[in-house]
Amino acid sequence: MWTTGARDEVSVLLIEDDEVIGRHVEAGLRSHGYAVAWIRTGGSGLAEADRNPVDVVLLDLGLPDTDGIDVARQLRNAHPDVLILILTARSEEIDVIAGLDAGADDYLVKPFSLTVLLARLRAHLRRRPAAAPEPGELIRIGDLAVDIAARRCRLGDREVELRPKEFELLAVLIQRPGEAVSREALMAEVWDENWFGPTKTLDVTMSSLRRRLQAAAEAHVPVALPALTTLRGHGYRLDPPKPPDGG
Repeated sequence: MWTTGARDEVSVLLIEDDEVIGRHVEAGLRSHGYAVAWIRTGGSGLAEADRNPVDVVLLDLGLPDTDGIDVARQLRNAHPDVLILILTARSEEIDVIAGLDAGADDYLVKPFSLTVLLARLRAHLRRRPAAAPEPGELIRIGDLAVDIAARRCRLGDREVELRPKEFELLAVLIQRPGEAVSREALMAEVWDENWFGPTKTLDVTMSSLRRRLQAAAEAHVPVALPALTTLRGHGYRLDPPKPPDGG
């Protein structure tokens, strides 16, 4: 059941089987004006997300019926724009990377404070796209075209489906072609200027963005794909496509 506070425009689906944590987080979110549905299993959580529109999913990894990584992957595939924050007792880097690579936007390691959770939510929600340029205004580099207002990406005649953070990362870089953009600048623009999580999030998102663009390039006739260049110790740069051999 959804419980609502003073404002109900942000709906949060909490998938957590721990009774103490669940009650604490549900009460804290509700007291700050979020609409909350608390579900205790992965399967029920997926069903709830399909039944009711949801803005944010807070997802425990250690669920009784399925692994939270699989739930994150299914949520991201079915609901590309939902904000997914993982709540986990697993602090190993490999587990964190697996969660982010499955589609999560962020994670908190248990035990965490409600204050930190609320701060993370505010930071992510501030980054939600607002009305900006008119749809149809394309930024092109080679055969890559990005419509920032419509949040669409095309490579040649093929539309490329990107996750929210992948698109926002590409949007920052394509507006600065050939410019070295620092890790700190990318974290501030794509995540938040007060980000206090690990920059590993950036690397995982960049890796996924590269894979999606490369897969789109390989699925069609040859296209001129810009290069996402890693600048060790600094950040990333979007370089124009290399000319064909002999060109």
